[in-house]
Amino acid sequence: MAKLPLGVDKDNLIEDLINFSWEASEILLYYSKILKDSDKKNDLIKLKDNKDPVTLADIKVNEVIIQRINNAYKNCEWDILSEESSSLNRPICKEIKKWLWILDPLDGTKDFIQGTGNYAMHLALNYNHKPFLGVVLIPEKNELWISNGEKVWCERNDGSHKVILEPVRKEIKDMTVVTSKNHRNSNLENLIKKIKFKNVKIMGSIGCKIASLIRGESDIYISLSLPGQSCPKDWDFAAPEAILRSSGGAITNLDNEELSYNKENYDQGGIIIASNDKKTHASKCKQIKGIMREFNLFPIDLN
Repeated sequence: MAKLPLGVDKDNLIEDLINFSWEASEILLYYSKILKDSDKKNDLIKLKDNKDPVTLADIKVNEVIIQRINNAYKNCEWDILSEESSSLNRPICKEIKKWLWILDPLDGTKDFIQGTGNYAMHLALNYNHKPFLGVVLIPEKNELWISNGEKVWCERNDGSHKVILEPVRKEIKDMTVVTSKNHRNSNLENLIKKIKFKNVKIMGSIGCKIASLIRGESDIYISLSLPGQSCPKDWDFAAPEAILRSSGGAITNLDNEELSYNKENYDQGGIIIASNDKKTHASKCKQIKGIMREFNLFPIDLN
């Protein structure tokens, strides 16, 4: 187990993350209510250069979380990477510190705007390009999922804990797959049809999807991005990976290889599979790859 930077106590750090997260929850819920007022909606929404929406909630949470970390841990040997404050066109930083915070202040912005409740805040601390600990905050469900690197638990705002049930081991044909709501993909939809899952659940936010795996409401999540297409980024997966792995689940590429962070443009492309049972995860990947090869679904190397 890696040691945190000098002077940082893990228990105190987790307590701080809990406090920072509930402060972020208040901000997100506040702006969520304002968005329901059509007269004020346009004042809160802007467009990035790539035309993706960003709200004042994204910006405010981004500012607060970064400020809280910097104020509480001055001169600490770590950096902070955030979706809202990073330039995706800059060259990858080869001299990045071993410890790196990865923040997505609002994952599922479109769902946030649409009022579905399926949005989350992600905050992970990576060590040598791998998630070490992290939190996924789902304000509308009053859930804060916390991984301290060894175990995961879910707190409510009053400090009480939700019961987390052990996942039920299933054959792939009996599984519920959870897939994106606002990033629909005809290639992925075709793959899901060929696999013939028992149920398909549609949901925004990767953090919300991973939480549904841990709760047992779904069994598997598949992300598919073909070359040249837009794809998820490090901040979409780092914190969800932290909580999923601590719960006994797994998240890998199609070849059952762990995700690699801090690549060029922070891309997490290709086919990524998350499941709630690491003991059978490799078998699921192999079955899905076999179905793809059988039906010659995509122009990618399946060797």
